[in-house]
Amino acid sequence: MKSASKRKNRVFLSVLFFLALFATPAAAGARKVLQKPTRPPAFVKGPVPGSVDTAKLDLLKRGSKENEVYDPTGKPDPFKSFIAKQEEYEAKKKIKPKTYLQTLDLSQLDLIATVLSSKGNWAMVRDAKGLGHVVRKGTLIGTNEGVVERILEGEILIREKHMDIRGNTVVRVVRKKMATKK
Repeated sequence: MKSASKRKNRVFLSVLFFLALFATPAAAGARKVLQKPTRPPAFVKGPVPGSVDTAKLDLLKRGSKENEVYDPTGKPDPFKSFIAKQEEYEAKKKIKPKTYLQTLDLSQLDLIATVLSSKGNWAMVRDAKGLGHVVRKGTLIGTNEGVVERILEGEILIREKHMDIRGNTVVRVVRKKMATKK
């Protein structure tokens, strides 16, 4: 007998649980949210996108011609990578140097002597190893295709090529002065 009454109590409690679960106000409110009517579409001022070509309408308002053509001469190409230009420059820079002085950067060289004479001016530069090298006007020097342009008293002028930020090759003159001893 006890088992039959326990079974009835369990059935009764489970029915109450399901009724309480589905008959709560939250469950009823959830159904109302799902059945909420949609809002009417808002009115758009001006031309509706897709129905009228707004670009042509703007051109007509300004009085512009439709046959105008964009001229990109003198302007950089926004879709061309500046890194590709830099890579081309680096590949060009890897050309095998003809002399030992072309393998050295100008910062590795020190000017130690200049001689001015009627037969021609010359100078001596010392590399990081301590070796001296004689240079004259027109001597190739440095890693950036440098050329000795002038030899003056206590300094030499070296013309070399560099690449600026935009990838253009720029020629600049570097002054190498003799170090003064204190």
